[in-house]
Amino acid sequence: MSSKFGSLPRKQTVAVKVGSVIVGGGHPVVVQSMTNTDTADADATAKQVQHLAAAGSEIVRITVNTPEAAAQVANIREKLDAVGCSVPLVGDFHYNGHKLLTEYPECAEVLAKYRINPGNVGFGRKKDDQFATMIEKAIEYNKPVRIGVNWGSLDQELLTGMMDDNAKLAEPLDTEDVMREALIVSALNSAAKAEEIGLGRDKIILSCKVSGVQKLIAVYRDLSNRCDYAVHLGLTEAGMGSKGIVASTAAMGMLLQEGIGDTIRVSLTPEPNGDRAKEVIVAQEILQTMGLRSFNPLVTACPGCGRTTSTVFQELANNIQAYVRSQMPIWREKYNGVEEMKLAVMGCVVNGPGESKHADIGISLPGTGEAPSAPVFIDGKKVMTLKGDNIANDFRQIVDEYVEKRYAKHIC
Repeated sequence: MSSKFGSLPRKQTVAVKVGSVIVGGGHPVVVQSMTNTDTADADATAKQVQHLAAAGSEIVRITVNTPEAAAQVANIREKLDAVGCSVPLVGDFHYNGHKLLTEYPECAEVLAKYRINPGNVGFGRKKDDQFATMIEKAIEYNKPVRIGVNWGSLDQELLTGMMDDNAKLAEPLDTEDVMREALIVSALNSAAKAEEIGLGRDKIILSCKVSGVQKLIAVYRDLSNRCDYAVHLGLTEAGMGSKGIVASTAAMGMLLQEGIGDTIRVSLTPEPNGDRAKEVIVAQEILQTMGLRSFNPLVTACPGCGRTTSTVFQELANNIQAYVRSQMPIWREKYNGVEEMKLAVMGCVVNGPGESKHADIGISLPGTGEAPSAPVFIDGKKVMTLKGDNIANDFRQIVDEYVEKRYAKHIC
């Protein structure tokens, strides 16, 4: 069974409520991110959470790895609430989550979801007991969990057993195929155990993350065919810069096109002193360019060529894109549907007027040797021509006036 969102079919999964956000069940794909601050530093963590939420992260995950970190989670929640930031917080637990959730009930209470890695909940006979403790805490505080299996921290006992069984086959599978199967089995077995303990299916989200594009596509296709749990999608350790963006887009774009994925995170390695919110922007742009959701007005701009030796159109496109993104927190509160607005900033007469007519607002700047004037099109019609040194400010004013006129909320 599938549902429609935008023009793409979505695989029907069980809906899971994470704070005020619903993941799965045919609801729009949710964007999430993760802080990289020391959670024990409540001020720094709250500040980064707020920054990520302002950029559009609808769920934010924080590391809860020490008693000092767990002790600050409730304080972080209070700081966010005090500034009106209601984004759900997810606690990321490894190795000692059973202790931290037990010893710091305030932490367990204020988190909107717990992330559990089956490969890191414990070893030997303690593993099942420690996993059960975390699930019992989720039941006690009425919280969902993400059972998140990772290629780099796969349950070695499970993997070894499956490798041994595979070696005994007349025609053994490739090692990589066994590892992929182990990822899926770890997730599904852990989910089954959680349900046996008493956690409802509407409290379980699954993920099986790897760092290779083709491997990720294969794993999630298989996982999706074998269950209807809500799915968290992401390429783990995607990398830096264009490599991380391209890899994440290639992998998740393919799966989203097939209706797989209820919430996504783009795990970019930030540049030194880079903006952590870039991963949020990339996630939004993946969903928006695929037609799955709308977050910000889209700015179409030509790449430039020998006809556009001037950098004016590049500067204006960058200026406008930054401007509309900076205005969206304000516009979103005041205007309905403004995130669907389309703008075009074109560099010459070849495609400029045509692209501008297809946008809600478009401007065609003069190319090399063209007359120093820039026609402006609104709703497909030429309405004016801008000239002089103040084109950027004039165009921004046109955008502001258009937004106010077209998208203002009408109070009945």
